[in-house]
Amino acid sequence: MVETRVEEDFLGQQAIPSDALFGIQSIRASQNFPDQTRFNIEWYKAMGAVKLACYQTCYKYYEALKSNLSPSEIPFRIIEEEKLKAMEQAAIEIMDGKWFEHFIVPATQGGAGTSINMNVNEIIANRALLISGQQLGDYNYIDPIEHANIYQSTNDVVPTALRVAAMRMLQTLEGAIDHLRKKTEEAEKTYRDIPRLAFTQMQAAVPSTYGQLFSAYNDALARDWWRVSKALERIKVVNLGGSAIGTAAGVPQFFVMEATPTLRLITQLPITRGENLADVTQNQDSLVEVHAILKALAVNLEKISSDLRILASNLNGSSEVKIPARQVGSSIMPAKVNPVIVEYVICEAHKVYANDQLITSLSASGCLDLNAYIPSIGEALLSSLQSLTNSCLTLADNLVDGLVIDQQKAESRLFESPAVTTAIAVFTGYHQAAILAKYMTEKSCSVFEANRALKIVTEEQLNKILDPARLTKLGFNISDFNNL
Repeated sequence: MVETRVEEDFLGQQAIPSDALFGIQSIRASQNFPDQTRFNIEWYKAMGAVKLACYQTCYKYYEALKSNLSPSEIPFRIIEEEKLKAMEQAAIEIMDGKWFEHFIVPATQGGAGTSINMNVNEIIANRALLISGQQLGDYNYIDPIEHANIYQSTNDVVPTALRVAAMRMLQTLEGAIDHLRKKTEEAEKTYRDIPRLAFTQMQAAVPSTYGQLFSAYNDALARDWWRVSKALERIKVVNLGGSAIGTAAGVPQFFVMEATPTLRLITQLPITRGENLADVTQNQDSLVEVHAILKALAVNLEKISSDLRILASNLNGSSEVKIPARQVGSSIMPAKVNPVIVEYVICEAHKVYANDQLITSLSASGCLDLNAYIPSIGEALLSSLQSLTNSCLTLADNLVDGLVIDQQKAESRLFESPAVTTAIAVFTGYHQAAILAKYMTEKSCSVFEANRALKIVTEEQLNKILDPARLTKLGFNISDFNNL
């Protein structure tokens, strides 16, 4: 039988496991919100950083008071130094991810994040009690609200922590995009001169090269990297110290001014206090903007993945593009290998699209002085950041790195397609090129064989026209004709 302790609030009593760092508010939340999605650990760690900044700011405030006033002249009760230090230690441990098993509030919840704040407050209070040599649940000594929540509100600490977590994850995502971009750049260099048949509307179009294809992917990813690197600027403004609605009700001016700079030092992130704390508290358009940047990345990742899946498919015979075989593809079809990395990335991209709709609609649903849906908005944002980081890394390491292009097959496919005559038409005229294309179709032969039969141009001229460097050159000039 599990030993318990009894905690009480104005709603009544609740049995708590005797060794739990969480308390009555966390239990009530876990009972009220039957969601199984785990709260994001990066947000949890960021809550520790915000709490630490608050306690350190309190300590500096109390020191400033004591330097100017005698204890009898301070008109309110201050927290003893040993208790502040114990809570600081507990907050540092949360920053490191410790005691996460005691965070029992799920990701989806009501209450604008009060349950998040209270679960962290209870962990801090109970952990600080143990550090101080006291019993768990002895809130007369250190209380989750009176002490752990000093000069704070859910409405400033929870969204501030969300921004800290998002900024950290944006930095990680930035590195993952760059890793994928470097892999596509390597593929661009490796396959620069391998000719390829380009397609428009799923139909053979004009000659190109694989180097050109990967250069397009690389440029798209470079834009994503730039956008993500700038996203920190969109969410660096926080409302810490603003209390419930941004008016800093019940908060010392010293705390309002010092808490954010203290958090900036702790996190080494470019965090800044909002000039209008009421605006930062109630409006979440900056999160909508940042997630739109993430959606753009998801679009590019799906496009690249879908392209590679099509190019590597055997719908029309054996392909010149071979993606790495990562796992057995079927329990019934022998030797079948599926494009599982591509499918994974596409699934993650569609999660991001869904999250974008959720963030948009819930941000718009904020009412008057507060948005009550911060927990779900934050969960969706951090989920997208993790999905995109994972997608970039697995796409880079498990698909692009290891992708092989068979040059002989690529050349055969291009030179046996009547579409190759598009490159010839500028030198011979449309009608002569059309004759060549028609002969290739009727005889099922290559452009070289058709030209030998029809003698549209010389063999030497045809080789020059179909040189990969000429095929991918941006436009033509007079010298191209003189050099034939």
